Amino acid sequence: MKSVAVVGASLAGLSAARALRTQGYDGRLVIVGDEPHRPYDRPPLSKEFLAGQVAESDLVLEADGEELGAEWLLGARAVGLDRVDRAIRLADGRTVRADGVVVATGASARALPGGHGLQGVHVLRTLDDARALREDLARGGRLVVIGGGFIGAEVASTARGLGLEVTVVEAAPTALAGPLGTAMGELVSALHADHGVRLLCGVGVQALSGDSGEGGRVRAVLLQDGRRLPADTVVVGVGARPCVEWLEGSGVVLENGVRCDAAGATNVPGVVAVGDCAAWYDPAVGAHRRVEHWTGARERPAAAVTTLLSGGATVPEPSRPPYFWSDQYDVRIQFAGCAAGADSVAIEEGAADDRSFLAVYRPGDRPVAVLGVDRTRPFMRLRKQLATEAAQKAGSR
Repeated sequence: MKSVAVVGASLAGLSAARALRTQGYDGRLVIVGDEPHRPYDRPPLSKEFLAGQVAESDLVLEADGEELGAEWLLGARAVGLDRVDRAIRLADGRTVRADGVVVATGASARALPGGHGLQGVHVLRTLDDARALREDLARGGRLVVIGGGFIGAEVASTARGLGLEVTVVEAAPTALAGPLGTAMGELVSALHADHGVRLLCGVGVQALSGDSGEGGRVRAVLLQDGRRLPADTVVVGVGARPCVEWLEGSGVVLENGVRCDAAGATNVPGVVAVGDCAAWYDPAVGAHRRVEHWTGARERPAAAVTTLLSGGATVPEPSRPPYFWSDQYDVRIQFAGCAAGADSVAIEEGAADDRSFLAVYRPGDRPVAVLGVDRTRPFMRLRKQLATEAAQKAGSR
């Protein structure tokens, strides 16, 4: 393999490029990114960067003096892949040919129908998104966050710390029930009320209203139950969709992202996928799923690169259980594993009323997931236990 193209210049793409060099690949390396920025860290965008506590220079992921010997094509969007001659077509008309391709094009924020054209309506996914939202939050006033997931909760926490009046609207009956389950979702989302943020669950958004005319500003969020929430700024946090449209017609199987095996290989030889766009097979749940978390974007590319360089001839170590964290209202929330595989969850350390506890999810007597709320040390111990058990289970197959 004399040439490799990494399509996607965020954490997953950078991690893949690093893994290529670490694993001995010394050929041509091209990194394609649709944003004009070098790789940057996304988690602070909804927290420290949004609050003005860190600068853009603090988000840089590359180490001082790091040299990957790569050709960087930034501000270049991939629009197609020819699987026969491994040609990546770019929107500006250029073509990049490579023996191996790492797909790391990530995901984009879902928009809310009906909000187009109104000033003050934001999504938060990129550095440019965060710049625009930070400018609006500096105006103060009333913020409505549509979507009670982790990004929405972090934005709400940050905005409340800046002195805004904040309301969070969640269509599901319980916020965070998807990743945490109903019981723990209720306990964690109670942090909003603790800090004076209004949380409205079980109601959808009908429309956004604002000033008439081009460039008018949002003024209110209209709910499906008839209520009207005045708003100076609106943040839409209703999930993300994998950026894989450019692969349509390429022969690469797409199924809620790029469908991969447990080592990151696609159905097309010489093409692997990593990061938020990749739906890896997870032996723990017996299904393909996308893991949209920072840790996965940093760790999994090494396995995919091993697969790419070996032609799939080696079997990588089992992936650790998915892990993510969230900082809200000065509380550290950590989760590892998969709550969907549990039929019970119990608090085993601390107390919910203190907003400091450790909860373990189990099917029967075997732990499959753990949630820590301001319990970092015991959480990390149980997370390590989950990883050990997952590796033992994979090895026994």
